[in-house]
Amino acid sequence: MKPLRVVSANDTFAALQLIVEVLDGTVAGFISTDEQPSEMPNTVEDEIALIVESSGSTGTPKQIKIGLPALKHSAEASIERLGGHGQWLLALPANFIAGANVLVRSILSDTQPVIMNTRVPFTTEAFVRGASLMEGPRRYTSLVPAQLAKLVADAETDAFVFSMLRKFDAILVGGQAPNWADVEHLKAKGINVIVSYGMTETCGGCIYDGVPLRDVSFDLQDGHISIAGPVLALGLGEKFVTSDLGEVVDGKLHVTGRADRVVISGGLKVSLERIEQAAISFPGVEAVAAVALDSKWGQSVGIVYVGSPEVSFEGLAEQISVAAKPAKVLRLNHLPLTSTGKVDLRECSKLLAD
Repeated sequence: MKPLRVVSANDTFAALQLIVEVLDGTVAGFISTDEQPSEMPNTVEDEIALIVESSGSTGTPKQIKIGLPALKHSAEASIERLGGHGQWLLALPANFIAGANVLVRSILSDTQPVIMNTRVPFTTEAFVRGASLMEGPRRYTSLVPAQLAKLVADAETDAFVFSMLRKFDAILVGGQAPNWADVEHLKAKGINVIVSYGMTETCGGCIYDGVPLRDVSFDLQDGHISIAGPVLALGLGEKFVTSDLGEVVDGKLHVTGRADRVVISGGLKVSLERIEQAAISFPGVEAVAAVALDSKWGQSVGIVYVGSPEVSFEGLAEQISVAAKPAKVLRLNHLPLTSTGKVDLRECSKLLAD
């Protein structure tokens, strides 16, 4: 057994020091949210390095136990794929795996991360301020799609924002399916955006742009993506079958959506992720989320969006299928987000139900 140390995500420097001790193998760590976790043990099994709570954007959060070999392999393989050690900008809360990984990679690279104040909502101004402080020969950051979308929008009208994005050797984006138009837009302008796929159970992103990191592999089981390799959390065995659906395109993994984000309406199936990708391209739409609503036909589509009040989503039926036509649409000033910056789909469902 070894001691379990608990620090608050609000104290990022304490979290950084905790990760140093975790990587030394002297303690296990848990980075908590604002509320102090209840009944956390004083000691845990020696094999545990980090306990990380999953985000729970579509389900109930759960605590995942990660071993030190998985934590190190994930970070080292990521650094290798990105092209070498560098300085990181922390733009995500450290209590979730993507934020913790930024700290782990920084320590293994022997570089001081630039730390944004993740206790407050993400802003372009704060990101630019943080990026301007970076002095490393190679520079990296990790974002969620909502953050990337904000930066893309602001870079269109502010050349300095664009110049700050150009400073990064790589920008990882993950946690949810990105707006592919944003990704391709930045890539066309020479900005190295890498779409990362993974979850807490796989020590975060372990497949970059459809290609697994070193010693990681994937396959499909009845359409579900399964992942194997040294990045798996403790207690999962040799393979982890995810809740995501995928396909192989030109030898690379293409994630088509979550199995639990498929609406069945009148006997027709439609992916909510596919609806979102189509809807975000509509003129006047700035951000969008699609959720399943109960209806007399089994389920129907509900849409929450940010944008012009004149937007009509009737065209979804023609682009995808009649099942994609929304039964209810709600316009908001901002989409509800989780503490990691992901769209809070459960809150979107509640808003549509009111």
